[in-house]
Amino acid sequence: MNSMAKKVSNIFGFPGAVCNPLCSMHQQLQQWRGIRVRVRNGNLEQALVVMQRKMQSSGMERLIKRQQTVHVKNSEKRVLARKALERRIRSQELARKLQAILVKKVRGL
Repeated sequence: MNSMAKKVSNIFGFPGAVCNPLCSMHQQLQQWRGIRVRVRNGNLEQALVVMQRKMQSSGMERLIKRQQTVHVKNSEKRVLARKALERRIRSQELARKLQAILVKKVRGL
């Protein structure tokens, strides 16, 4: 638990810390607000489950994983790059198809 809190504080800093220009408004709001979990009846396990769920839904967990500095093999980099390219191409193809459908509907064809 302490290691997770340290990682979160390293990424977001303290409420008064200046955020880099790439931060979105949501991240700045999340940075100021933080995530609070109430421990009820001394049930720490349930509170940890709730905290993990809140971290996943807010996207903080992805930010923490992205910030971790671990070595990635070149073969893994190639696989990840190929998957990202395929995702981008699929997304562009879907956008083109939807645009074509919308143009046909607008023109009444």
